[in-house]
Amino acid sequence: MSDRIHVATRKGLFTIERGNGHWGISHTNFLADNCTLVMHDSRTDRPGLYCALDHGHFGAKLHRSFDEGNSWEECGVPTYPTRPEGVEPQIDMMGRTIPDSLQLIWALTPGSVEQTGRLWCGTIPGGLFRSNDHGESWQLVESLWNHPDRKQWFGGGADWPGIHSICIDPRDAKRIIVGVSCGGVWISEDDGASWVCRAQGMRAEYMPPDRAYDPVIQDPHCVVQCPAQPEKFWAQHHNGMFRTTDDCASWQEITDVKPSTFGFPVAVHPEDGDTAWFVPALNDEKRIPVDGKVVVNRTRDGGSTFETLSEGLPQDHAYDLVFRHALDIDESGDRLVFGSTTGSLFISENQGDSWQSISRHLPPVYAVRFDKPSS
Repeated sequence: MSDRIHVATRKGLFTIERGNGHWGISHTNFLADNCTLVMHDSRTDRPGLYCALDHGHFGAKLHRSFDEGNSWEECGVPTYPTRPEGVEPQIDMMGRTIPDSLQLIWALTPGSVEQTGRLWCGTIPGGLFRSNDHGESWQLVESLWNHPDRKQWFGGGADWPGIHSICIDPRDAKRIIVGVSCGGVWISEDDGASWVCRAQGMRAEYMPPDRAYDPVIQDPHCVVQCPAQPEKFWAQHHNGMFRTTDDCASWQEITDVKPSTFGFPVAVHPEDGDTAWFVPALNDEKRIPVDGKVVVNRTRDGGSTFETLSEGLPQDHAYDLVFRHALDIDESGDRLVFGSTTGSLFISENQGDSWQSISRHLPPVYAVRFDKPSS
């Protein structure tokens, strides 16, 4: 099990460690800066920790550490190529010009062990980038950026579409799966040279009935893949839960889950693709826990049934919202952690049966990640 957690917040990056049977903050970095994302790269060629910062008017920055966060250096950020003269800007389905400049770093994922230095990055406004030098430089995956169906993507909670989930298939590192809000799920079988949308079966209740099942306008909030059963994926969608057991060829909606099927994050057990966790909330404009009670939903049978887990979580006037990157599971499948918009951080050592509070006074939490074992 991992005994170190990295927490990216509105006001800094916090490292949580377990010592003498207790969890606590061991050190901080980038205090008062807006840390939007954190990623731990455990590959033994050069293990690293990466932190994305949003400086508002001054733009997004990316920092990396190769000594477990003791020292940091600024590295490259994704940069969109200059649009050739005479080429019109891309227009989204609502008639707005999609910016071709970095708005936010929204996803970071390492490549396979064999791909030394390879990192993947998803951004708002819907760009996918790759690096082959541990983030020193980045190249836009133009095959997806220039795909004609990208014109149908649009913003969900953000003004512009964004890539928030990147899964590298453990069977074949050339197989890449990305989740787009709002743009569905896209798969490349050839290391990003070509792409196809694979969101068939997802339903968008915010669209007119004749377009509700259109794959390219779906809004998955988070997409995860089971490492040991990689044909099984889960998605927390804007208006429900979805899963696939056939490598994203078709998705099935899971309905009638109490207290709600709405939410942002999802975690899947690393060995059992039928076991997954969600943090529900009231949908759309409400975005608070149902009845002011923070709970976690767990299924062990592929979504046929769910348990609502609440032991150790606040059950009275609690208004913690959990963002899409703010829930994580470690390699054992027993330990989970999530952080909330109210600065609370909770951990479970028994697959969610019970929870304990690590902190209730952090800044709003955007992302939590366990240290991963060396690979």
